[in-house]
Amino acid sequence: MLIRRIKLLKCLGARYSSSHYVTTPIFYVNAAPHIGHLYSAVIADAHCRYQKLRHPATDVRLCTGTDEHGTKIQQAAASHNVPVDQYCQQISSRYREVFQAAHIQNDDFIRTTEERHKQAVAQFWRTLHSRGHIYSAAYSGWYCVSDEVFLTDSQLRLDEASGTRYSLESGHPVEWTEETNYMFRLSQFQDDVRHWVKQEARIRPAKFEKILLDTLSEPLPDVSVSRPSNRVHWAIPVPGDDTQTVYVWLDALVNYLSSLGYPNEKFLEHWPPAQQVIGKDILKFHGIYWPAFLLAVGLQPPQQIYVHSHWTVDGQKMSKSKHNVVDPVQAAQQYTMEGLRYFLLREGVAHSDGNYSQVKAQRILNSELADTLGNLLSRACAKSLNPCQVYPQPHAEHLADLLQSVDAAKRLRDSLLQLSERCEAHYECNHFHLVADTTMAALHAANNFFESAKPWELKGGKEGANEPRLATIIAMTMDTLRLCGIVLQPIIPQLATRLLDKLSVPASQRGWDCLNENFARRDSSSNISSSNSRSHQLDGQSSAMLFQRIMDEKDKPVEQKPQPQQAKRSKSKKERLKTATTATTTTS
Repeated sequence: MLIRRIKLLKCLGARYSSSHYVTTPIFYVNAAPHIGHLYSAVIADAHCRYQKLRHPATDVRLCTGTDEHGTKIQQAAASHNVPVDQYCQQISSRYREVFQAAHIQNDDFIRTTEERHKQAVAQFWRTLHSRGHIYSAAYSGWYCVSDEVFLTDSQLRLDEASGTRYSLESGHPVEWTEETNYMFRLSQFQDDVRHWVKQEARIRPAKFEKILLDTLSEPLPDVSVSRPSNRVHWAIPVPGDDTQTVYVWLDALVNYLSSLGYPNEKFLEHWPPAQQVIGKDILKFHGIYWPAFLLAVGLQPPQQIYVHSHWTVDGQKMSKSKHNVVDPVQAAQQYTMEGLRYFLLREGVAHSDGNYSQVKAQRILNSELADTLGNLLSRACAKSLNPCQVYPQPHAEHLADLLQSVDAAKRLRDSLLQLSERCEAHYECNHFHLVADTTMAALHAANNFFESAKPWELKGGKEGANEPRLATIIAMTMDTLRLCGIVLQPIIPQLATRLLDKLSVPASQRGWDCLNENFARRDSSSNISSSNSRSHQLDGQSSAMLFQRIMDEKDKPVEQKPQPQQAKRSKSKKERLKTATTATTTTS
């Protein structure tokens, strides 16, 4: 049955295949944003930037936002002694500000308190109800307020000393709840959801597919999709029943539709999502509940759920009680926001928890952005070697000789020949750390080539001066910088832009297809005549200093305050004599 249903849904959406719709989770406003939230956003942003770079004709759309309903929000607002709506506005604004500072190119920032979203949720509910997938029933069970979820006995652990039960997954306490709610017939969609999960590359990384299939191997109970209004008042009312409010997770999941204008049929221009980026803690809601809800209303589930792991801090779980929650704004003051983007994507791997360490962040950023990338640009642009400040044209005879006689030049050529294909494969899988590995390997090869070629011995006025060979060495180095700048645009967009600006690379020549235009793809007999190979002036308004090295506090120079005796030296000779005379008289 599912296969027939999916084929029909695919037919309906086939004409919209030029769209690439990507979402982050919407972030719960019970607390301010931390680096884990930013990590979700930069993964989605880098993915979308790559899609635009690689497939410029595709309509790429990115949605993010905030989840603002539920018991936790009521409690958080009360603890801050502010009205709930005011509290939501304040925290939501902080997310928006952080994402703007990190240059997240989202097309929409949706809040679940917006009227457009409330209307979408009401219509989604009515469709579920009209199709017979919702019923009213007395419900009792263990409820976790922190996670906004009902749990079974097998999902709990009992603390014998206190008698308190806790969620096995999150460690948060639960409470026994008995209430009359609306239930969703999840059990009817178990086979359909299992079939969807098993489709190729539906859940990535693959370890999370196995987790879902293990869960789906046991019978799924029907789930509550509402709460009594007298218990959860800060929520969307159930259509036609003011005594109930829509369960926060059903409410939140519909944001992916409401952002596109659902229930207006224009939302189908972008549906289904090409990729939905989530944290591993919300896998069940997106990997089981969400596809079941969508199938129940006759919509196609997402093409892919991309799941990432969490961040620890110095090897410990990030938590308020440990006072180790990393504020991205504060971290950016030390590393810059571009540096923070790079570290998260460079160090984070989706299948395992990443470890945030100030020592590690400083080491990586200094080594790779300041030294490997930044220093190479500074050397190629140094006026001592490049007095005319040009991106020179390589000379064919010297290029051929260097590639034949200098091993470091051969290694550099081989690295650049593989750059495009390797990075494309890594980007397609969201393996940003491997993109960084590949580009840094090319930049290391370029630095090694620069040292081996010894361009400083070829300057005019020196014995053995060879200006054409010098220009070719600089051209090969700048080709490497240009290619790496193009590749790194999705990861460090601002730094990559500054690099390409300095090299005076036109906007029309920063696309993925331009990676094939470089010295490594020219043979010795080729006529070097492409627009990228002609000598041109560097941008004099742009600095060759890309990324300043990060210093420890103890290494930073301390501002010296003027000492009293220094101030006395500024007195005139007559004033000093007068002071001395007065002092002598007083002593006498």
